[in-house]
Amino acid sequence: MGVTNVAMEVAQREYKSLRETFPKFCGCDTCRGDVLIYALNRLTPHYVSTRQGEILTALSLASDQEKARLDVALLDGFRKVAGAPRCGAKPTAL
Repeated sequence: MGVTNVAMEVAQREYKSLRETFPKFCGCDTCRGDVLIYALNRLTPHYVSTRQGEILTALSLASDQEKARLDVALLDGFRKVAGAPRCGAKPTAL
């Protein structure tokens, strides 16, 4: 299986869910990556190397407290990136 950061996979899924909330957000690959990087740098990584570890960690990250922490980090990222997109899109306030 190799080494996987389950927090990154969960953040990518949650990004897709939250992205719909911000229709004015650019969402290009650069902006998407910047939001994910912003959020992941503020969260604890959860590395696993087995399928069992991945399942257990994903369940842990699905708790209300961890999901709230992830959502706050992603929402902050959306606001920061929308205010100063590196892709050249017009800055917007979310």
